[in-house]
Amino acid sequence: MSGLALDVAIVGGGIVGCACARAASRAGLRVAVFEGERVGAGATAAAMGHLVTIDDDPAEFALARLSMRLWREWDGWQAIERRSTGTLWLAENDAQRGAALAKQARLQAAGLEADWLSPNDLRGVEPRLARNLAGALRVAGDEVVFGPEMAARLAADVRAAGGRVDEMRAVAALHDGGLQLADGTRVSAGHVLLAAGCDSARLWPGDSPLALRPRKGQLAITDRHPGYVRHAMVELGYIAAAHGDADESVAFNVQPRASGQVLLGSSRSFSDTTPGVDARLMARMVRRAQRFLPGIGSLQMLRCWAGFRPATPDGRPLIGRVPGRDRLWVATGHEGLGLTTATGTAAVWLDLLLGRTPEIDPVPYEPARFEKAVA
Repeated sequence: MSGLALDVAIVGGGIVGCACARAASRAGLRVAVFEGERVGAGATAAAMGHLVTIDDDPAEFALARLSMRLWREWDGWQAIERRSTGTLWLAENDAQRGAALAKQARLQAAGLEADWLSPNDLRGVEPRLARNLAGALRVAGDEVVFGPEMAARLAADVRAAGGRVDEMRAVAALHDGGLQLADGTRVSAGHVLLAAGCDSARLWPGDSPLALRPRKGQLAITDRHPGYVRHAMVELGYIAAAHGDADESVAFNVQPRASGQVLLGSSRSFSDTTPGVDARLMARMVRRAQRFLPGIGSLQMLRCWAGFRPATPDGRPLIGRVPGRDRLWVATGHEGLGLTTATGTAAVWLDLLLGRTPEIDPVPYEPARFEKAVA
């Protein structure tokens, strides 16, 4: 394999790495993906699978909008397990109602469909919700998907275009002319893209440490209760919890799955680096969920699991050239939005690689921004 003629070697077979590989292979580049486990087995498998247009940060909004459009243009879109549930952003009080209406104005100004539901309206669409909520913003177009299947289908597209996707091939190190696998094999490539999620910190070839921390999250799924909820539902305080720097937080997030099960989230923790489920924190998640869905505690939880999200200090991903390296690139740090923003990330990265002007401003995602801040 040392003589393999590659234009791009991609490290990481999660949703971001596979989306980048597909974009590059469709552009006619010779591509190989190297994944230390199975495609979609890391953060992609641990995720809730909510494709959601987050608008609180303009850069994040731009990336999410681009990505959602590109997902819908994907020819594999109709074949995956997905539900067009829309999202209900739940307001507990008048202050959150005001935040929801401001969110509605931003979304509508961007041409997206969003309508305010009063408490009476809300009871009509989701009768199991608590009666003392201030209402909800309903955003059409958001989806619930199965992430590992999406990654697998993207990988299949790469193979169909003549690219390679090698599973169970761990990478030991990167260099300007390619990479070295854990078994000692050296792979030559014109460019290398590091898209390995939390593992990117181990392989980071930059001169300064990578501004990335693993952030643990937990989820639970119930037995089958078709129709128990109809929308993906998120409390309006979720964004503050997700992007805050608190060591530990929980926020209500629930989805109806195609199987009839209810998927419950979510938690975030920086200090817990163990792979197992924290029962205490899971209990906090359930108590928080009962604030919005009082009866959810009566459902049987069939499985709980934990995973790690790659988080950056400002909540934005790292997309672009590794500082000081001409042929090394990075696409990681998406935290809980990797599924949503994978296609937009791929488009921005590929444009930069090919010397084209990206459709959206790439500056907010530059990997060098944290080094600039220190300087």
